[in-house]
Amino acid sequence: MPAQGASATDILLSEGVILLGAAVLFVMLFRRFGLGAVLGYLVAGALVGPQGLGLVGGAESKLAIAEIGIVLLLFLVGLELHPARLWRLRHDIFGLGLLQVVLCGVALSGIIFLFTGFSWGAAIALGLPLGLSSTAQVLPGLKSSGRINSPFGEKAFSILLLQDLSIVPLITIIAALSRNPADAAGPPGWLMGAYTVGAIGGLVLAGRFILRPMLRLVGRLGDRELFVVVGLFTVLAAAALMHSLHLSTALGAFVAGVMLADSPYRHEIESDVEPFRSILLGLFFLAVGMVLDLHAVLANPLFVISVAVTLVATKALIIAAIARLFGMEGKPAIALGLLLSQGGEFGFVLFAQAQSALLIAPQAASLFSAIVTLSMATTPFLMLFARRLEFAKPKSTEGLPDPEAAPRGNALIIGYGRFGQTVAQMLMGHGFGVTLIDKKPAQIELSSRFDLKVYYGDGTRIDLLRRAGAEEAKLIAFCIDDPSLDEKVLEPIMEMFPQAAILVRAYDRRQLLQLQDLDIGGVVREVFESAVRMGVQAMALLNVPQWEIVEVERQYRENDAQRLAAQTEQGTLLAAKDLMYRPGRAMTLLEPDDIAGERA
Repeated sequence: MPAQGASATDILLSEGVILLGAAVLFVMLFRRFGLGAVLGYLVAGALVGPQGLGLVGGAESKLAIAEIGIVLLLFLVGLELHPARLWRLRHDIFGLGLLQVVLCGVALSGIIFLFTGFSWGAAIALGLPLGLSSTAQVLPGLKSSGRINSPFGEKAFSILLLQDLSIVPLITIIAALSRNPADAAGPPGWLMGAYTVGAIGGLVLAGRFILRPMLRLVGRLGDRELFVVVGLFTVLAAAALMHSLHLSTALGAFVAGVMLADSPYRHEIESDVEPFRSILLGLFFLAVGMVLDLHAVLANPLFVISVAVTLVATKALIIAAIARLFGMEGKPAIALGLLLSQGGEFGFVLFAQAQSALLIAPQAASLFSAIVTLSMATTPFLMLFARRLEFAKPKSTEGLPDPEAAPRGNALIIGYGRFGQTVAQMLMGHGFGVTLIDKKPAQIELSSRFDLKVYYGDGTRIDLLRRAGAEEAKLIAFCIDDPSLDEKVLEPIMEMFPQAAILVRAYDRRQLLQLQDLDIGGVVREVFESAVRMGVQAMALLNVPQWEIVEVERQYRENDAQRLAAQTEQGTLLAAKDLMYRPGRAMTLLEPDDIAGERA
């Protein structure tokens, strides 16, 4: 612990060094063994905290500050949800998600009441939070693997979203059960509901009439720092409004994110806020580890282990059953149950609420926080097993050709759609041996009518690439329409198959910029060349002389290359925006003789 006479600056610096040093060490160690960053932060906090080595104090105050990390996480979740997509997922969110929260919460509350001796009020205050899963663990995993927009990922996302939205009613339930006289003076549940509806409406109006004009102004100024300020201001203002009404700060941040989901500046704000989210969420898990009462946990190890096992098994079974009810195949349904079987970070928040409401003792809060932590420890292993089940071939794919049976050739083409067909046809036309891989059964069946053998599977998986002969291939071309194909997916493939050149079809300019730093053979924007050709045809139909059309195309390509270079260097799409053509800024066209002289 820092010396008693130390200044606030001394304490901040010394504790900061200790916390960050422990976090770096344990997160690297846990990631090395595939256990995830969250457990690294929890163990680091427990080790250096008051219950461990006692090197850092003030865990409760740090936890209060670090909860902003949860707020930023929900803001980024909201940014992913375009209102149209939110409407499309409404049945999964309010059907599958709501059923999961209710059934898991009631089942776990009943188990706690029947087998642990807690009162009904305490059992409900403990069981309902245990029904929630870890957004901080599951969502980044789905994003990094590119599964967030898959049918499986959308089911998981819908459940997690409803869980996050359920924080307000869960807080209301705990407040209604409170034995603390101070809580009796608080607003009744119906009034909190009215506050929630009013606050959400106010945030939506503020976003439309205040925030969007402000972002347009900042966009015209082109100042990256202002985007950071506006992004953080939006999150904190929405959270502060909810906090002042005794509502969920995370809900306010989520609504703020949804307001900006269809904004043209969404990606700028997301990239600016993400580093703050990562740091504060890490601090949150560090603080949770610090507040764990290790003595209470060590005094009841069998209780902690048995309840953690019961928690994981109960949630996995219930979620799998509900998923089957909503039409998922058997193995993907089991995979979804395993993926969401752990306790979640909001459990720590709600246990603290229950403790303040005098429903549970501090020792019980520590025990159940340890149970949630232990259940999180199972997640990395269950994720690996769940992914195997998720990608297991459903009945409709039985009999489709497996890449292991493919003859070894020079190139692997991943994705045999309209883009991949052209690439493959050109290579096969030259005589190269090409292995075609696609994960759409309908595309494979259609290709067979043209006497073409396309093999079934997800070509971003290393094990499948190895079965397809990637270790002998000279080229792997990713021709799939997937904006989430990024360095996290490609770097392991490049390391595993260093002899193969990598080509990638980029969905848009943003994905192109994300891949610029990778040492790959090439990246092609899927619509760039066709759009340029249409521009050429448009000028021809407008009776533009041929030499001018050629010159416009040349200058446009050079200008686009300059913009890409500047955007890559500065890390923002707004870089070099002054190079864009607009009314009042046209090209200076050179005469044919001048062009010839310039080239000479």
